[in-house]
Amino acid sequence: MMNRRSLLTGGARALGIAALAQLFGEDFAHAEGLSGIPQFKPTAKRVIYLFQSGAPSQMDLFDYKPGLANLRSTELPASIRMGQRLTGMTATQTSFPVAPSMFKFAQYGQQGAWVSELMPHTAKVVDDLCFIKSMNTEQINHDPAVTFCQTGFQLAGRPSIGAWLAYGLGSENKDLPAFVVMISQGSGNPNDQPLYDRLWGSGFLPTRYQGVKFRAGADPVLFLSNPPGVDGAMRRRFLDDLASLNEMNGAQFHDPEVATRVAQYEMAYRMQTSVPELTDLSKESDKTFEMYGPEARRPGTFAANCLLARRLAERGVRFIQLFHRGWDQHNNLPAQIRGQSKDTDQASAALVTDLKQRGLLDDTLVVWGGEFGRTVYCQGKLTADDYGRDHHPRCFTVWMAGGGVKPGMTLGETDDFSYNIVRDPVDIHDLHATILRTLGIDHTKLTYKFQGRHFRLTDVKGKIVNQVLKTA
Repeated sequence: MMNRRSLLTGGARALGIAALAQLFGEDFAHAEGLSGIPQFKPTAKRVIYLFQSGAPSQMDLFDYKPGLANLRSTELPASIRMGQRLTGMTATQTSFPVAPSMFKFAQYGQQGAWVSELMPHTAKVVDDLCFIKSMNTEQINHDPAVTFCQTGFQLAGRPSIGAWLAYGLGSENKDLPAFVVMISQGSGNPNDQPLYDRLWGSGFLPTRYQGVKFRAGADPVLFLSNPPGVDGAMRRRFLDDLASLNEMNGAQFHDPEVATRVAQYEMAYRMQTSVPELTDLSKESDKTFEMYGPEARRPGTFAANCLLARRLAERGVRFIQLFHRGWDQHNNLPAQIRGQSKDTDQASAALVTDLKQRGLLDDTLVVWGGEFGRTVYCQGKLTADDYGRDHHPRCFTVWMAGGGVKPGMTLGETDDFSYNIVRDPVDIHDLHATILRTLGIDHTKLTYKFQGRHFRLTDVKGKIVNQVLKTA
């Protein structure tokens, strides 16, 4: 099956990799030619991405448009809409009445940031936040828009941003994955769009870089616990024997997925100790739980996941992704957005405050936002106390904190209808390029060759938004 030359070549390669892994640590194998990363001095070591799935309404939360109060029920001018493509939900509407926000706004902090009454806790930390009100995207429907936000491409199959970072930077903690994902269901739209595992997948990158999903409950990671009748010693012997078989297979076929399989088995073994310690919140103080809110004691809630995100950040996890569903409010928006805001406001602000108090905010980048915005015109019937909003890709708001981002500032501006951007547009590729820059990465150089082409997270686009960076 193998001649002398193949044996010596394969053996020399295996010995070389083993020796380098011993010299440089277990994560050396991830480098794959990326020894020049980071290319810049990083301002962040890790990212916590609070993804608000379903698309929050920017004009009901952060993009204050007081002039709309006088235009209530009037038709959205054609000069503003400019023939925009509509979704199937409003394409048959014959009227597009302006629906001003029914929520009160006020200015907060030294920057005088406008924040809705729906976000009272976020209002208290605005001087730690950088708002980008001029985000825009190419997609008008949820699945391609969320896929675009997570992978830089509208079609499935590309690596997620967390996988790119795991590939480029590796992990700071050998006992935990570089990329962890948690999902919570909001009290907004109970039929919000589904979230698929591919959104935190590795695409064409080796599978060791995909996100590990943590679940609520006693067994946070599937198949991590030993099966009945198997103790720790038996598990160790089993993994050693399995590793020997995999090494034989790898030496013969040189398939990188074999090395991935071995690495993931070993990671799972180490996580049997690290994950229970991580998810045991019994040593957290009552003051901490009060800061995150009453839901923080209930596993699986956004508040509990925010608290776990801080604990993951403390332990050196590179990319922590929280998905919170329920923001897709085509109707009954006033009632649903109240619930969603209550779910997320206190915990999001607490996470920023907690990181800051522990000295972690300086090198942790926190990002909050969804896949697109919502329309100023009403979907369905506009009444005195109810309205809905359709998808709107032309403008929406995100905020960032920590990790070398300028605090207490706002970038970008929309028109009087929160419909079109009039200053400093920022698209998804720009946001990704900027996130990578805080981690010391030139987004044009973090690439992976697949099917004859060098792919990257920002595709062939993307520019760093220097206006929001301290070091720019």
